[in-house]
Amino acid sequence: MRGNRIKLLREEKGLKQDELSKILGVSPSAIGMYERDEREPNDDITLKLAEFFNVTTDYLLGKSDNRNNENIGFNKDNFKIELSTKEYKNITEEQKKQIEDFAKFILKDNKKEQ
Repeated sequence: MRGNRIKLLREEKGLKQDELSKILGVSPSAIGMYERDEREPNDDITLKLAEFFNVTTDYLLGKSDNRNNENIGFNKDNFKIELSTKEYKNITEEQKKQIEDFAKFILKDNKKEQ
């Protein structure tokens, strides 16, 4: 676990260690040990941290520098289109919807041929 990431996320939210400990149901000293990499949170706490801070567990574990999975995709059976929004600046929800609608429009002709 990358304790410095827990500390960074906690500080970004303006929380003190004891406030985060109450949210997670652990002792304030446990939070300090997580942040200093002296102790690893169990899987349940890791999931709670990821959920609370809206980040991936891979980010918390230091396996990825991406905080969120920001992919938009269209899945149908074994067919998948995936586009990483990290490649684009300031993509809006409307643009995401337009991409999905366009993919559906292109694929609608396939339904007619079957």
